[in-house]
Amino acid sequence: MIIINAENLILGRMATFAAKQALLGQEVRIINAEKTIISGSKARILADTQNARNRGTPRKGPFITKMPDRYVRRVIRGMLPYKQAKGAEAYKRILCYTGVPEEFKDQTTTPLEYASFEKLPNLKYVTVGEVLKNI
Repeated sequence: MIIINAENLILGRMATFAAKQALLGQEVRIINAEKTIISGSKARILADTQNARNRGTPRKGPFITKMPDRYVRRVIRGMLPYKQAKGAEAYKRILCYTGVPEEFKDQTTTPLEYASFEKLPNLKYVTVGEVLKNI
C-alpha cells in the first residue's frame, strides 16, 4: 500500500503518480487532500471551477463535489480509463482522506519530490480547500 501525504503537492503531478500506481495494482491512500495545491492565479482557478459547477443541469450533471477528498479522487479518475474494467478496478484501489486518519498516523508516507510546490516557476497557487470553500 502506498500512502501519499498530499500537503504542498501539485494536484496534477500527484494524481498522475497515483493513477499509474493504481493501474499497476497498488493500493493508494492519499491523506491531507484539502492541502493539495492547484497552480495558477486564484481568480482564474475559482472562475474555472465555478464555470464547471454551473455547466449542465442539477439533475443530469456534471456533478462536482464541494468535499476536498472527493474532488481530488475525481481528478484522479480523469487520468484513468474508468469506463473500462481495468480502470474501474484501479479507481476502486484509490482512497482519499481529509486530514490524517488514526490508522495512518504512525505509517510512513511516500515522498514525491517532483510534485512539490517548490518546483513551480512562480508563486501563484491555491489549495483545494480554499477553492472549494469559495465556490
